[in-house]
Amino acid sequence: MHPLRKNRPLRRIVLASAVTASGLVMLLALKPHTAPEIAAAPSSSSSSGADSATGSGGSTATGTKTVTGDTVQTRWGPVQVKITVKSGKITDVTAVQSPSDNPRDQEINSYALPQLKSEVLAAQSAKIDTVSGATYTSDGYRQSLQSALDSAGL
Repeated sequence: MHPLRKNRPLRRIVLASAVTASGLVMLLALKPHTAPEIAAAPSSSSSSGADSATGSGGSTATGTKTVTGDTVQTRWGPVQVKITVKSGKITDVTAVQSPSDNPRDQEINSYALPQLKSEVLAAQSAKIDTVSGATYTSDGYRQSLQSALDSAGL
């Protein structure tokens, strides 16, 4: 008999089954790549409690307006941004919601959200760079920010 010939079909069957099962597990573990979508929720109205208490336009006596953007569903969770506008300039940006289901999300957001905030305050628009390692959060942040800016009339 030839030395390279395989005489152990059971071993090959077990090996093939294990490889197939491993491949199937890896395929099922993959999450599909989907673009973030804006969630149509009643709570995602464009203004916060401070706006509705001041009447039309949402301006207070000091000319400050606080507007909450739409909630954006990302691959890792919802992102929502609240902005404060004074005299047509963005003076503050706060992430109302961000992915925080696990320690890794919290770690990413601990460095990404301050960077995004500083970018917004510098750019005074939603035309900001994506934070490396926080692509989905950055995209959701940008979309929610844009909806808040639209609602504020900027």
